[in-house]
Amino acid sequence: MQTVRPKKALGQHFLTDQGVAQAIVEALRSHGPVLEVGPGTGVLTRYLLQDPSLALKVVEVDSESVRYLLEHYPKLAPALYEADFLKLDLAKVFPGPFALIGNFPYNISSQIFFKILDYRGQIPEVVCMVQKEVAERIATGPGSKTYGILSVLLQAWYDIEYLFTVGEGAFLPPPKVKSAVIRLTRNVRSALDCDEALFRKVVKTTFNQRRKTIRNSLKPILATLPKLPAYIPYLDARPEQLSVEEFVELTKSLSL
Repeated sequence: MQTVRPKKALGQHFLTDQGVAQAIVEALRSHGPVLEVGPGTGVLTRYLLQDPSLALKVVEVDSESVRYLLEHYPKLAPALYEADFLKLDLAKVFPGPFALIGNFPYNISSQIFFKILDYRGQIPEVVCMVQKEVAERIATGPGSKTYGILSVLLQAWYDIEYLFTVGEGAFLPPPKVKSAVIRLTRNVRSALDCDEALFRKVVKTTFNQRRKTIRNSLKPILATLPKLPAYIPYLDARPEQLSVEEFVELTKSLSL
């Protein structure tokens, strides 16, 4: 019988608590195409396959996990991609909209969220488990010390709900930190009222120097502008004080 050894290099901590697994799957509101990221030993897959309304596909980079999944869930065979999610062309997996679900490896969770942003036009919903600290950072609003780059960039396009906390004992091997489940639901925003590439640059630049005022952290960007704007808002604020809309306003002022 095929078994899977958790691999530290892949950030694998296999969820073993069936109650938590069921709760994660039940948090998914979407019906139709669903992509599971990193199914591992199939603890979520088992419950996803029980819902006939879900057109499930899974992507798994670990060959040992792939063999385990094919042995225990043979019907997955045509829907299983042995690939690195971060390198996968998601438009080839699903040509239209699809929901995303998974227990994201801690070591690449931020990269996964940046990829979700790249495919936000196709991904209306995400239900995922990540490190508790990351979940709090993503879900929190302005004014918090944990509010940061991912908070702003994700909240620009998604409504984010912190659903529940998961203790270390729900995994094998147990991680050294708590985990949490969050749900991202695509908001109604179809475009930012500013240059999106510049918006990202402003958010990243200011948060990378979060102890500085925006006036000081923006100096490298201002130096590249052909003409200095007549007015730039929020110069005396720090980045964690600004909402998504205020970052949009700030970015727009740099483009005028």
